[in-house]
Amino acid sequence: MTSQLVDTELRTLYRLNRSVPDVEGYRTILALEHKHFAARAAEIEANAPHFATRGDLVRALAEKLADEEANPSESDLFIAEQATLEQFKEIVSQFAVDGMIESQSLLAIIPRLPGRSRMAVLRVLIDEFGCGNDDQEHAGLYTGLLAELGLPTDLEHHVARAEDGVLAFVGLFYWLAARAPEPDYFLGAYSYFESSVLYAFRSFAAASKRLGVRHDRYYTEHLYIDAFHSKQMQAAIRDLDVERGVDLRKVWTGVELTSAVVAEAVDAVVARARSVR
Repeated sequence: MTSQLVDTELRTLYRLNRSVPDVEGYRTILALEHKHFAARAAEIEANAPHFATRGDLVRALAEKLADEEANPSESDLFIAEQATLEQFKEIVSQFAVDGMIESQSLLAIIPRLPGRSRMAVLRVLIDEFGCGNDDQEHAGLYTGLLAELGLPTDLEHHVARAEDGVLAFVGLFYWLAARAPEPDYFLGAYSYFESSVLYAFRSFAAASKRLGVRHDRYYTEHLYIDAFHSKQMQAAIRDLDVERGVDLRKVWTGVELTSAVVAEAVDAVVARARSVR
């Protein structure tokens, strides 16, 4: 378990990603991303299955998502059925390092994509930022949830005590969007993520209802809007394939890497929450 207020590598990376780094800072970003993400992605890609067509990959992704939905993890079940209010507060606090900056880590992908693929991703991001409406921005919804639970709405408070697993989840998407060698990795990762949220957030929504949390819209909003987002990400992969050809092994690498890192983040946060009495 990460010690509170200890500056781990992933906490350092999180802060650097939200700064204007100097040369040494950028060198540190590259080194940490290679260690925690790029090397892991290379291993997954080296062992990725061969997909003859984009349709084969889409079917494999659908099967993976169906399997995960049918077999929720022990951590998912704990959140939905067992977490006390104090434990749920800890879970919300831990994920604040993502929720309070929702989708800001993704913006660098836009200039890396051509034409129609770029526009498909942009349609998703527009929703994430509430279509310009302050009351609908997802980061704002998360801040409202924190406020109801009596938790600080200062981001740094949560950064200082976040588990490495959840910091890695945020750092992964900074790498995928800005510095992964090709945008194909990002499209696989985000296509998986937007589809998986349709079942992954059910446990958080169930916990909110069970515990009488009123500001649950951050979770319930994702349970319907991400169906549209999932389709847009499928379109982004298709359009990239049409425009310049897509590397299906890299797309699948993004899927597998993100699935693993998300699961590790949830497990780390739930382990932390279980210690709260």
